[in-house]
Amino acid sequence: MSLDIVVFGHILNPISDKKCEYFKNGAMHLKFSKSKDAYQIKQLGTKRKVLQGLKGEFQEIDYSEQVIIPSFFDMHFHWVQDDVREMPKANLLKWLDNYTFPAEMKFKNKAYSKKRAKDFFKRLVSVGTLGGACYSSIHGHTLENAMDEVTGDFVIGNVLMTMNSPQQLTQTKTEALSLVSKYSKKYKQKYALTPRFAIATDPETMKESVKIAKKNKSFIQSHLSETPNEIEFVTGLYKEIKGFEKIKTYTEIYKKVGMLGPRTIMGHGIHLKPSEIKMLKETDTAIAHCPTSNAPIKEKGLGSGLFDFKKIERNKIRWALGSDIGGGPILSMFDVIRSFVDQNKKAEVKGATHIMGLYRSSLAGAKLLNLDKTMGNLSVGKEANFLVLPKLRNLDDLSAETVLSSYINHGRKRRKNYDKMVDKVFYKGKLLHTPA
Repeated sequence: MSLDIVVFGHILNPISDKKCEYFKNGAMHLKFSKSKDAYQIKQLGTKRKVLQGLKGEFQEIDYSEQVIIPSFFDMHFHWVQDDVREMPKANLLKWLDNYTFPAEMKFKNKAYSKKRAKDFFKRLVSVGTLGGACYSSIHGHTLENAMDEVTGDFVIGNVLMTMNSPQQLTQTKTEALSLVSKYSKKYKQKYALTPRFAIATDPETMKESVKIAKKNKSFIQSHLSETPNEIEFVTGLYKEIKGFEKIKTYTEIYKKVGMLGPRTIMGHGIHLKPSEIKMLKETDTAIAHCPTSNAPIKEKGLGSGLFDFKKIERNKIRWALGSDIGGGPILSMFDVIRSFVDQNKKAEVKGATHIMGLYRSSLAGAKLLNLDKTMGNLSVGKEANFLVLPKLRNLDDLSAETVLSSYINHGRKRRKNYDKMVDKVFYKGKLLHTPA
């Protein structure tokens, strides 16, 4: 029989864009569930209150001088693009041709893929990301390697590329559909049908693969309206394809092939027309916003533009944050939160707070995957998936926003330090990572 655990620390529990509980000198009472093979949160509050409600023996874990937050959800990233995170990014389509596609070609080698998967997903745990939506390459084994090595709650897909792609990364329609059929059936709700984008996947393949994915209740993910030249290219391309001659927007293509819906997560969605926003709203399609990838080129982004989160919110479209590795240069969601706040502040857009960034990197992501009843934050009844942050000075009498901004500012001078921001990582109440 597993003893109950009580974890002490300053606890941040994101509830919404504007609300984050902050328990200074707080505690979490964790109880083991045999049926779920996980520790769940039985009590959350101040140390005094939690200890008053305890009976019997329990194990103490003391992080009383450190801050505890829920683990992260990264809702859009390419694990096979780890090598191109810092490559020159003057133009999305040229960056893909010059750096990304050559990097992904290497994953044809099974031994190489297996080793890279082991390394990447170990690092992913170390930065505190235990959930999200992930892209592999066209190769079936890269998806299997990711599924074997990943820790946490993710949906993962192999990209489909049947046209306008390098020869070494081009599949036939039959090959693409065969992979979708195999893996959607095998992994069900952990699989994400992943047409790379409308430029690289022909409409018939998209249409047929959607039927397979929906039959198995798999998720769907792709890219949408990231840059103006991408939009111009894709709409011009499809006006020459039979049945699509009258399309007016990028989103309309995805709607026509059946890809939009409540299990669909579209990456980026920056340059959307009112008619496209209406389509996303009516189909309950979600967006993964990737601020570090969309950031100006001088900040190692692709310079795609500023995501209008307020317009998306007004239209009640669900959204969460993603790193977009390798469009984004840093794996840690702390850097993503920093970029989200900084870009909006520079543009004089109000409301983009660190609390919002934490919420959109945790509970909002869990909601997109329909996992929010069991994880996503530290509320009572949920799995004990949490991060312990290093001790910082002067945490007395601070608000949740100030505590978060203190950590963000601590890593600001050297962005790569965000990848070392997490001291301990717990999944289902069990310690997974501690610095060497």
